[in-house]
Amino acid sequence: MAINASIATVGLVKFDGTGNFGLWQRRVKDLLVQQGLVKALYGKTKKPEKMTDDEWEELDMKAVSTIRLLLADEVMYDVMEENSTVGIWLNLEKRYMSKSLTNKLHLKQKLYGLKMTEGADLRQHINTFKQIISDMLRIDIKFEDEDKAMMLLTSFPASYEHLNGIRGKEESSTSVNVVADSESDGDMLSVSSSTDGLNNSWLLDSACSFHVTPHRNWFDTYRSINCGSVRMGNDATCTIIGMGTIKIKMSDGVVRTLEEVRHIPDMRKNLISLGTLDSKGYSYKSENGIMKVSKGAMVVMTGQKISSNVYKLLGNTILGGVAAVAESEDDDTLLWHMRLGHISERGMRELHKRNLLTGIKSCKLDFCKYCIMGKQCRVRFKTATHKTKGILDYVHSDIWGPVRTPSKGGAQYFMSFIDDYSRKAWVYFLKNKSEAFAKFKIWKAEVENQTGRKIKCLRTDNGTEYRDGDFLKFCEEHGIKRHFTVRKTPQQNGVAERLNRTITETARCLRLNAELPKIFWAEAVDMACYIINRSPRVALDGKVAEEVWTGQEVDYSFMRIFGCPAYVHISGEDRSKLDPKSKKCIFLGFKKGVKGYKLWDPVAQKVVISRDVVFDEKSMTKAFKEEKSQAAESSNNIGRSTVQVELDELESQSDEEPHSNDQEQDSTRSDRPKRNKRPPVRYGFEDLVSYALLTSSEDPSTFQEAIESSEKDKWMEAMVEENESLSKNKTWELTELPKGKKPIGCKWVFKKKEAVSEKEGERFKARLVAKGYSQRHGIDYDEVFSPVVRHTSIRAVLALVADQDLELEQLDVKTAFLHGNLEEEIFMEQPEGFKQPGTENLVCRLKKSLYGLKQSPRQWYKRFDSYMIQIGYTRCEYDCCVYVRILEDGTERTRKLWLSQKNYIRKVLEKFSMLDAKPVSTPLANHFRLSGSQCPKNEEEIENMSKVPYASAVGCLMYAMVCTRPDLAHAVSTVSRYMANPGREHWNAVKWIFRYLKGTAEHGILFSRQPGTNSVVGYVDADYAGEVDDRRSTTGYVFTLSGGPICWKSTLQSIVAMSTTEAEYMAVAEAAKEALWLKGLVKELGLNQGGVQMHCDSQSAIYLAKNQVYHARTKHIDVRFHKIRELIVTGDIVLEKVHTSENAADMLTKPVTTAKFKHCLDLVNVSSL
Repeated sequence: MAINASIATVGLVKFDGTGNFGLWQRRVKDLLVQQGLVKALYGKTKKPEKMTDDEWEELDMKAVSTIRLLLADEVMYDVMEENSTVGIWLNLEKRYMSKSLTNKLHLKQKLYGLKMTEGADLRQHINTFKQIISDMLRIDIKFEDEDKAMMLLTSFPASYEHLNGIRGKEESSTSVNVVADSESDGDMLSVSSSTDGLNNSWLLDSACSFHVTPHRNWFDTYRSINCGSVRMGNDATCTIIGMGTIKIKMSDGVVRTLEEVRHIPDMRKNLISLGTLDSKGYSYKSENGIMKVSKGAMVVMTGQKISSNVYKLLGNTILGGVAAVAESEDDDTLLWHMRLGHISERGMRELHKRNLLTGIKSCKLDFCKYCIMGKQCRVRFKTATHKTKGILDYVHSDIWGPVRTPSKGGAQYFMSFIDDYSRKAWVYFLKNKSEAFAKFKIWKAEVENQTGRKIKCLRTDNGTEYRDGDFLKFCEEHGIKRHFTVRKTPQQNGVAERLNRTITETARCLRLNAELPKIFWAEAVDMACYIINRSPRVALDGKVAEEVWTGQEVDYSFMRIFGCPAYVHISGEDRSKLDPKSKKCIFLGFKKGVKGYKLWDPVAQKVVISRDVVFDEKSMTKAFKEEKSQAAESSNNIGRSTVQVELDELESQSDEEPHSNDQEQDSTRSDRPKRNKRPPVRYGFEDLVSYALLTSSEDPSTFQEAIESSEKDKWMEAMVEENESLSKNKTWELTELPKGKKPIGCKWVFKKKEAVSEKEGERFKARLVAKGYSQRHGIDYDEVFSPVVRHTSIRAVLALVADQDLELEQLDVKTAFLHGNLEEEIFMEQPEGFKQPGTENLVCRLKKSLYGLKQSPRQWYKRFDSYMIQIGYTRCEYDCCVYVRILEDGTERTRKLWLSQKNYIRKVLEKFSMLDAKPVSTPLANHFRLSGSQCPKNEEEIENMSKVPYASAVGCLMYAMVCTRPDLAHAVSTVSRYMANPGREHWNAVKWIFRYLKGTAEHGILFSRQPGTNSVVGYVDADYAGEVDDRRSTTGYVFTLSGGPICWKSTLQSIVAMSTTEAEYMAVAEAAKEALWLKGLVKELGLNQGGVQMHCDSQSAIYLAKNQVYHARTKHIDVRFHKIRELIVTGDIVLEKVHTSENAADMLTKPVTTAKFKHCLDLVNVSSL
């Protein structure tokens, strides 16, 4: 009853097989939508997951009954056997909407034969026309909108001839409307079609879910898929039949690939989904009718608003992977782009308009990686312009540098001048900033003499080189007005600052393109300045600076690519008859004042000036194109990482004719190697060659970060505690800054410290640090040396603690440096965040030391030293950081003391990803024969090894070795010899040491009181000619006290020994010096012993040391090694023979077997607790 009522309400007529089936079908579907039964039309495969089978059967039966009630008896018999909604629906479509040839011919004949009779209703005629079009669309017969409009117009009778075709209106879509005609009683047809011409263009759409196109032939790659359909705005669905990639040549000439494009034949337009691009990291912005899609600062596509208020992509689709516009082989655009220092498209176009550049056809540039590497920058600031009336009325100047790599003439800076009116620029190279005044006088005399005009105003920053007294006085005497920038506001000197950036960017492009080393930076800057002076300028409305300056047209015929191969003619006097008539050089620019080219001769290592030169520029452009073609397959994909340069405008490109006075001495390369594209290095655990250590810290780096972090309360509490400690200590007093004084800055340093116990939790520490790097010697500080205690002294004290059962206390002086009194007058800015109200203009006059000051360590030591002496301690002469005070003896008992760095070693193993490594038994195996020949020999090996954290790893090992691990001494000493240029085998040796540490992480030094251990005992040994490269011998010694090692060393001898006896003798002499120092130290600590026992396994070396005999084999030994004889005579050293198997120093000179190594560790009490 409910269904019948619904049908009656809608007023649907039963279908009898003779009416408009398409219209009836549409209405039935709408009825099912209203009743919530439309899901049944899509079949059980589309059943919602939450719906049970019983619920689906009920829904399907309701839909079946609804359709059957709307069928006449003669049609009902045809579908009587169908029991599902889908079955009935498809059966009816097959019978009454057949796509057979007969049906198609019938509909077309009906359409073409449709004519409106005179006096008939216009609206009824248009409805009939629409019905036929709708029926044809359902059997896949489509017409363009323009064709439909023409057929409709031709179907009108003669009385409608006053309708003059199609009246276009600016509407967003094609429409057919009937409106009242004010001039007649009839109706007028108005058809607008503003988007008909967009079928072959791409539209940027923010509403579509995917990139879509109906054109199958546009796809570069294609695969058929069945992934559903797309719902349109009128709730109609279009089936997706395929997906692939399409190549589009953008307006800038770059070919890009559009990925994951859906092929939908029923679509009318080609759409690019802005939502899809947004999900892949792209952003879009429209302004003034232009939409730019970009990734970061790089624009990848551009759209232009058309009359339909839609954005049309500026670009052409490439059919079948072949570019619509092929690059001309005769186009010299790239050649001139490289000749003119990688000038922008806009600048080249301006020169091309004047017919100054021959061979250019397109003025379109493809992607240039050297422009990116040399010029990529952040978003530019808006700049102001000066309206000067003549040349030299207003001049800008600035100094760039210092550069880490000095030029061939030793220059580290360049000084630039730019005339505001003509924008002509000059550069001068400086070794020191103090040369600025002299260069200014040279430049002033030159330009004023050439032009007959005077410099009126000079604008610079506040650098001391510009504010020099002589400089200011000179300008005052010559009537030159000075304009200075506000402090820390370089934007006010923007013309000069931007000029320097333009020069360095162009020079960087030139040098990289020429593959020249950094030492040629001055030559590249010279050439860049020369080129920029001959390039169009935005500030001059496209004019060239050189033309404005001289009033003459610039000649570009002699321009060549910087760094290109050049063949210089050799005169007859400098060669024989059979010698070559030219030599290969490298073009470096032009020599000022000489009509010739400046070239570099890599063989003779000197600069050559010549006019008889043949250039090979094509080799550079050919190499560039080859490289570009190799990378074409994997580059410029939308949806992947895309690199694109957009040079929005020709920015201040100005500089000067070459002024380099540099004297060239070094070489570049004899032949230009071809560029080889190397794949990126992949790093894995198995080969730690790849591991570059990445350190990250969650600690804030600035005050602003601290107060904005989620833990701001804890950081603020730490800063308040530090500030109160400084105030309590009276570290400074607020005062006005005296005239002529300059305050140093300060900053907060933040650090989280791990919890000592579970109760305490993580600690937040804030330290106020002075910016001591701005201190000046002789003004803010004088002496800075501060002694530091030796690790040997610490271990000696600990050994005596264990031997004599002394009380051991450990303490830390909080804010130790703050206790040092300053002797110099130093002013500092107030701490950030703690400026007292009303005293913002005051500064801190430091009375006590502060972290960061250069003299803080020295002042703290002086304060600590005076205090310790004041309370009765005596400073040791052998280590001035050790203080001794003898107290009453107490009862003695046996006690042990163990030193270990197990936590540190675990952190090191974790840092270098070696926690899971397989342990080994010795720190260096016998198969390692390390030498300099294993160092990298070519660029590829050097580049691979540069990724290895070799120095960091050796440094971590060295710290463990110095503190508590004498077993690492020989291994660390060996691998540290190759820090400058390590090779793969050297790195394998370092990893082997890590594997040894993995199994011995808990090893440490054990001190205990045992009979015969309460004195210093030494072991010494040498490995004769063990070094592979220069055959030097290795010295190793270890000294023990209370059973544990307190001092050890493994090092190469300074000279080559000529025998084993000599090597052992020099080792004994070296160890004797350390023994003598240790004897004095322990004596001051209260341990009086006779001579220090030293064990050596060389009988001949002992004999040579004990007997002062002259022998022909020993007369060449340095006199300083014979000091051992005197020490033996005085009894300070007691040299004794020990068997090699019992010599603990044997492990410090060479790799030994596992059994021998463990025995040596037992001899010196190095083991796990």
